[in-house]
Amino acid sequence: MAMVECAMVAPAWLCGQRDVLLYLVPSLVLALVIRRLSSVHPIFFMFRLAGTICHELAHFFVGLLTGARPAAFTVIPRRVGQGWELGSVSLTRVRWYNAAPAALAPFLVALVPVWVAMLRTRPGWHFEPVDLLLALLVAPQFLACWPSAVDWKIALRSWPYLVIIAALLWWL
Repeated sequence: MAMVECAMVAPAWLCGQRDVLLYLVPSLVLALVIRRLSSVHPIFFMFRLAGTICHELAHFFVGLLTGARPAAFTVIPRRVGQGWELGSVSLTRVRWYNAAPAALAPFLVALVPVWVAMLRTRPGWHFEPVDLLLALLVAPQFLACWPSAVDWKIALRSWPYLVIIAALLWWL
């Protein structure tokens, strides 16, 4: 049976990133294991710490850049109702224009694993023991790059963006 050409099932730019995607597979598998373990017992939250730090730093720095005035930062897990809050950033000046960027900033965390993979898979790359450590550090970033339910609610304060974008599209 002949192998299916990559270009037949995926865009050309994606086919050119095979090494990067292959490098990220162990991290994705570890992310699933970490997610499962942390749902079993809170002690496993320590494996999510690197991702939580990046998630909250994304809120903090984008909040700083957009004028949302970050006031408090924590990555100490605490019980909230039936679940856990792994970290938080308090923003004291959330407005319609900065709510979505500050709340949805964790999407930027997805760039961390891609960046690491691109650096590690340069031509001439060979698997080294440090790649095991990097896989463990990069895995939590996959769990941390999705905004929480609270983040999505805060992002909805930026609804005027939708009106502005719709008006621009109508005008064009």
